[in-house]
Amino acid sequence: MSREPVDFQVFVKPVGPRCNLSCRYCYYRVHPQLYPQGSLAGMTEALLEAYIAQHLEASAEETVRFSWHGGEPALAGLAFFRRAVSLQKKYRRTHQQVANGLQTNGILLDEEWCLFLAREGFRVGLSMDGPQEVHDLFRCSAVGGGSHAAAVAAYHRLRRHRVPTDILCVVHSRNVTFPLEVYRFFRRLEAAYISFLPLVEPDPGSQGGVSPRTVPAEAWGRFLCTVFDEWKQQDIGRIKVQIFEEATRTAFGQEHSLCLFRPECGSIPTVEHNGDFYCCDHFMDPGHRIGNILQAPLAELLQAPRQKAFGQAKRNSLPRCCLGCEVRTMCHGECPKNRFLPAPDGGEIGWNYLCPGYRRFFNHCRPFVAEVAAVWRRQTALQAAARAGVADVSSPPPGTAPGRNDPCPCGSGRKYKKCCLPGQA
Repeated sequence: MSREPVDFQVFVKPVGPRCNLSCRYCYYRVHPQLYPQGSLAGMTEALLEAYIAQHLEASAEETVRFSWHGGEPALAGLAFFRRAVSLQKKYRRTHQQVANGLQTNGILLDEEWCLFLAREGFRVGLSMDGPQEVHDLFRCSAVGGGSHAAAVAAYHRLRRHRVPTDILCVVHSRNVTFPLEVYRFFRRLEAAYISFLPLVEPDPGSQGGVSPRTVPAEAWGRFLCTVFDEWKQQDIGRIKVQIFEEATRTAFGQEHSLCLFRPECGSIPTVEHNGDFYCCDHFMDPGHRIGNILQAPLAELLQAPRQKAFGQAKRNSLPRCCLGCEVRTMCHGECPKNRFLPAPDGGEIGWNYLCPGYRRFFNHCRPFVAEVAAVWRRQTALQAAARAGVADVSSPPPGTAPGRNDPCPCGSGRKYKKCCLPGQA
């Protein structure tokens, strides 16, 4: 039976939740009943081969992206990843290129690791929450020791080997109060790409309550606005901040690249160390287990009715108060995992805990986004008129994005592909 092509990304977990840190906010630690630590042997070579073959077969894209997550995926060992790369080369079709991403705490990334990552073209996401005093609050070992020094050392090692490295910063109740200190720390590291991930931990003991570590919603908005203003003044074209890129995509009518802000989700499932397929990394429970890739191929699981229903539920469950929101196209209610509050009008449960912060930030950056769009439309119209030899400078149709080699509409003077093109660093 033929299947329609599906745009997807898989978070694959070769060692499940196993990790060499014991981060106090790790959401993976709350599901020990799924995969008890003592039962974890890691992904077998047979399963690895089946997964890679199925992933390449299911993808309709020329560049097929593999995203290795955990726990700490480096615990699988270098031999595992060497075998993975070998299998990718074995099973990829002639027209396919493979891109690998590794999300890691960096502790195991020694010289041998970095040589491998550089040689095989891996992109690394490195978890780091800012300067030592805030990073080590929650990102620590089982005995309480900090991990900041090891993370910074790994970052410098990766840079020496020219491995593209993105910083993933969890924003929690403590570092949220120091936005410039956190951002400037990453600037001093010469970070090229930064993602800020807000920590939200619902408190099961209270309706609508959250843990003390959770970032306050309004503070999250102030954090983003403060960093945005600094970035806009000093770092456009030098540092990419994921959420700023996502906001700018709306200027060109482009679909969000980040699942959080798409109208529907479900295109980034998880494959566990034993082949179990879950709807999403944040919904790993028996109710969201769709199947196992050893019993049904990945392409089939991606299009399973329950998987599609999970994705559509994000749009269908959007509270009424969100439908008329002035920044809905920038947000679309964000991640369903954070939708656990009653709507402000006293309506249905399903309002996003972070809404006040996102609404503040997206309204704050809207003038910049509108200016970028206007500058680009003007530039494009002038270029089209010059090519045609006419004086018509009408704007291009809405939703048409600048070309990779066009001047970047942010006004930096660089080409779009070297500046604000999402996903380029």
